[in-house]
Amino acid sequence: MSDEASRAVGELPAEHPPVKIQKVGVLIVNLGTPDGTDYKSMRRYLKEFLTDRRVIEWSRLYWYPILFGIVLNTRPGRVGKAYEEIWNRDLDESYLRTYTRNQSDKLGQILADHPSVQVDWAMRYGQPSIPDKLQALKDAGCDRIVLFPLYPQYAAATTATVNDKAFQALMGMRWQPALRTVPPYHDDPAYIEAIAQSIESHIAGLDWEPEIVLTSFHGIPQSYFLKGDPYHCQCLKTARLVCERLGWPKEKLMVTFQSRFGPEEWLQPYTDKTVEKLARDGVKRMAVINPGFVSDCLETLEEIAGEAGEIFLEHGGEKFTHVPCLNDSESGMKVLETIVRRELQGWV
Repeated sequence: MSDEASRAVGELPAEHPPVKIQKVGVLIVNLGTPDGTDYKSMRRYLKEFLTDRRVIEWSRLYWYPILFGIVLNTRPGRVGKAYEEIWNRDLDESYLRTYTRNQSDKLGQILADHPSVQVDWAMRYGQPSIPDKLQALKDAGCDRIVLFPLYPQYAAATTATVNDKAFQALMGMRWQPALRTVPPYHDDPAYIEAIAQSIESHIAGLDWEPEIVLTSFHGIPQSYFLKGDPYHCQCLKTARLVCERLGWPKEKLMVTFQSRFGPEEWLQPYTDKTVEKLARDGVKRMAVINPGFVSDCLETLEEIAGEAGEIFLEHGGEKFTHVPCLNDSESGMKVLETIVRRELQGWV
């Protein structure tokens, strides 16, 4: 049979590469990280982050003059200095990158009982990117992919924008892999147990007992909540379930919100204002945990462990401690394993 005839009946040309299929990918995704603390790296990262319509929902006509005229000229230097304080100097990268890579590596080892499963990681902003990693998984033969935004509580500015970016990448593919997106797991028993155990373990290592423990979640503008974002409700449920698991009176575990930006009103009470008020009101011993963050990062290490601790001590507090995030700990990996194994059902 001639080459022309072979092609006519559907045979592939001899130079056509072999098609790899029958693997399942797992892509864990965190918020993002700059490549360095220098001005250019910070500006590039902040530009990608702050031009996302899911993050800043203001009109572009109003927001862009502020962003490009003021914010991207002043904020990179300030944020870069903050990153320098918590930079992983051994690996010359942010701890968020370190922990996310470790989580991916460990999850791959944990799922070694399923040889068809391939685990990788990406960042919504910065590198490695979601499109690049989705393409790499597809090229490796993954015709089914579980996309795991590492946010226990759903917010349009976090979970939804990860999903948006992934589906946008699929729009450019002729042969798209099947895609599953992991739902929020704010009330999953494995997650609640891990957070409660981390609090118990950390307090057991102290020579003092906190009077108050704050669960500080990243804030969102109040307007996002009023538009129907479920984030606030899911944060409150997480805190309630953790408090019940610990057997504490509800007054001992308080919910606050941090990291507000811009002139809008955000979810309240604000973490920094609450820390200051409690110190002024006579609270001497306090712990803070960030249940909404899977990995320690700028917002936990610099803003809470650093700034919030300073505010508390400067206004009359005597003992302050930050409970680390689950990171790549055994209990943290157990949470990720539980979620991923559930979402892989029917595929492996």
